[in-house]
Amino acid sequence: MTGRIALVGGGEFRLGCEPMDRALLDAVDADRPRVVILPTAAAHENPGKAARNGISYFSGLGCDASALMAIDSADADDEALASRADHADLLYLTGGSPRHLLDVLSGSLLLRRILMALRRGAVVAGSSAGAMVLGSYMRQGGWAPALGLVEGAAVLPHHENSDPAAVSKSLRGNAPAGLIVLGIDAMAGILSGPDGWRAVGNGNVTAYTDAGYEEYGGGVSLPPIGRSGDV
Repeated sequence: MTGRIALVGGGEFRLGCEPMDRALLDAVDADRPRVVILPTAAAHENPGKAARNGISYFSGLGCDASALMAIDSADADDEALASRADHADLLYLTGGSPRHLLDVLSGSLLLRRILMALRRGAVVAGSSAGAMVLGSYMRQGGWAPALGLVEGAAVLPHHENSDPAAVSKSLRGNAPAGLIVLGIDAMAGILSGPDGWRAVGNGNVTAYTDAGYEEYGGGVSLPPIGRSGDV
């Protein structure tokens, strides 16, 4: 059995996220899912607060929630910390700095444990910065390689106030060839599954390709996007 990946546009752990996150929890085969919050991307802000918010939120949804406080590269290679991913049903990477998150996870023991969790059937979710690093590329000024858990894709988070026509024009001839760029609203996301990807949550997902763009609401299936959790 392989797990699933969720890419979320941001605004995690807030009122209004419940429809999206219940879809993630429904993908977990557990009566009381074990949720592990990774606030790594928030290292330069307030990772403790990010972790507490996630724990409080998912506890309110009937989960056993805890934090994995891997704040820097040394933490990400610490066996005791990384092993906390081993029994999670849902691993949730919060928002913050995508560059810091990518630097910490790249080549780390923690990343290997996250991949092992996917292979045994867990859900791995990334919100905002967390979603950005899971794609093949991420855009911060220019384009840079990311972790590639979702091949052929990149995420533009907090997309709810963007003009799709303007974004499509800016991407044309600029994005790496063949890349599907996903503009994801806050409190919305996409979830992989056996039959591909579907939009979840209250907002929209805009898929940009060389041919233009399409918008998708909650519950709607998206066109094929690289790898869908079969890692």
